[in-house]
Order: sequence, then structure tokens, then C-alpha cells
Amino acid sequence: MPGKFELKKAKNGKLFFNLLATNGQVILTSQMYASKATAKKGIASVQNNAAEPGQFERLTTKKGEPYFVLKAKNRQVIGTSESYNTAKAMENGIASVGKNAPGAAIDDQSAG
Repeated sequence: MPGKFELKKAKNGKLFFNLLATNGQVILTSQMYASKATAKKGIASVQNNAAEPGQFERLTTKKGEPYFVLKAKNRQVIGTSESYNTAKAMENGIASVGKNAPGAAIDDQSAG
């Protein structure tokens, strides 16, 4: 299975997306969007920025667990990873986003 974006509707009625790796694991989650059009612009921004190593910011949770955010050219966060056990695992996550996002299809699950 190739990587893909899953576009979903949250309980609050807003939309968000997850980027899934080829193994089906979530590797990046977006912010909430008010409309499908803005969510799709967010997906396009992830696709455009994921191949650029400088767009990733490596951070640490309060518990000391590494995670990363992907930023657009305007430095706004467009996606956040889950936390990882090790920095190496986080780097693998960044590599997976860079590999999967640019050509990933959109699976629109937001209806209903």
C-alpha cells in the first residue's frame, strides 16, 4: 500500500488529515481546518514542503520524548508527528514523511 493522506471530519465538525506510511501507520497529523478546500491546501503544502529537510523542526515533549513538526515556507506548522522513543526513530519518521508525502493520494473520509 502506498502512503496516503486520510482526510477526516472531527467530532467538532472541522476537518483534519493524517499522512499514513506504506505500513498504514500515521506519521503526520494536521491542524484543524474549517473547510475541505483549506484542508486540501494544507495537504498540498505538506506535499510541497516534505522533501525539504529544512522545513522540519525537531522538538522534545515535556517527558523528554522527541517529535517533529513540518513547517510551510511562512514557518507556520502544517503537521505534527507523534512522539517517539528515540531520536533515531524520529529521524526515520521525518524520512518517511519526505518519502511518502509528495506523491501520496488523498483518501477523503470526511463525508458522513
